[in-house]
Amino acid sequence: VQLQAFGGGLVQAGGSLRLSCAASGRTFSNYVMGWFRQAPGKEREFVARIAWSSGSVYYADSVKGRFTISRDNAKNTVYLQMNSLKPEDTADYYCAADPAQSRPYYSNTYYSQKSYAYWGQGTLVTVSS
Repeated sequence: VQLQAFGGGLVQAGGSLRLSCAASGRTFSNYVMGWFRQAPGKEREFVARIAWSSGSVYYADSVKGRFTISRDNAKNTVYLQMNSLKPEDTADYYCAADPAQSRPYYSNTYYSQKSYAYWGQGTLVTVSS
């Protein structure tokens, strides 16, 4: 499994960005796909996730109502649309995937980075005030 994240950049507070995570190497129909972020000096934290088959989505409270996760089956790509960006959203953003073989997609363990088997490289998002 290969995950390639891109779309980061510099944006002013209140602006928008869309991150993409292109997935390859498997059929992802049963996978859970997640976005995490890590700010300088902080631990990596959950942002959002989507169950590829059902489309069920989950968000961190800090981004709920501002960020939207989605997937494109034809392109094997997961997106993170980020609106109303704040300086505290500045971080490296990582996409992750798990085949959901040992736990259901709705398991709360998917809020933890430890539950994901595959990771892409980070893409930096910088929000200026």
